[in-house]
This record gives sequence, C-alpha cells and structure tokens, in this order.
Amino acid sequence: MPKNIKRELANKKALRKCAQQFSLVGDTTRMKICWLLCNHNELAVSEIANILNVSVSVVSHSLKKLRQAEMVKTRHEHKQVFYTLVNNDFNKFLKHSLSQI
Repeated sequence: MPKNIKRELANKKALRKCAQQFSLVGDTTRMKICWLLCNHNELAVSEIANILNVSVSVVSHSLKKLRQAEMVKTRHEHKQVFYTLVNNDFNKFLKHSLSQI
C-alpha cells in the first residue's frame, strides 16, 4: 500500500468538521431548515418556526448548532434575526444534493 494513501486522512480537523456537518443535517429539523435556506435566500426564525410548525425555541436551538458549525450566518434587523446559508463547499454540495431530489 502506498504511503501517500495514509496522508489523505492526515487533515483531521477537516475530517472532523465534515463529519460534524453531516451529522447536523442528519437531524430532521435541521435538515428541513437547511432545505428551506437552500431554496430561500434568507428567512427569519419566526418564519421558519411557522413553516415547520414548531416552536421558535426549537428552531433557535437548531440554528445555534448550525451557526456553531459555520453553516449559517445571521443578520439582525430590529428584534428579528434572519438566517442564510454560508457560501461554503459543504453547503454547495448540500444545495446540489437537494436540487436532485
């Protein structure tokens, strides 16, 4: 086995982040949020909660995890917080994958 094959897995930080991102979208609520944000550039927490028919606190908790994983970013306007997907490789992959469904 060539030694350079083992080096392909040397970037442990990148592998951990990728695993984290995949596990986050493995949750149904977070996947639904990502689906919505893939199809709508920006949504407020209350809009997402209303669409998903769940509490604002459930959506906020899910968005917090997505924000910590650098998958979404926020914009504040008065008392409302709007979310959008971050333009990164994982989200591009996610958008492409969801567009195939």
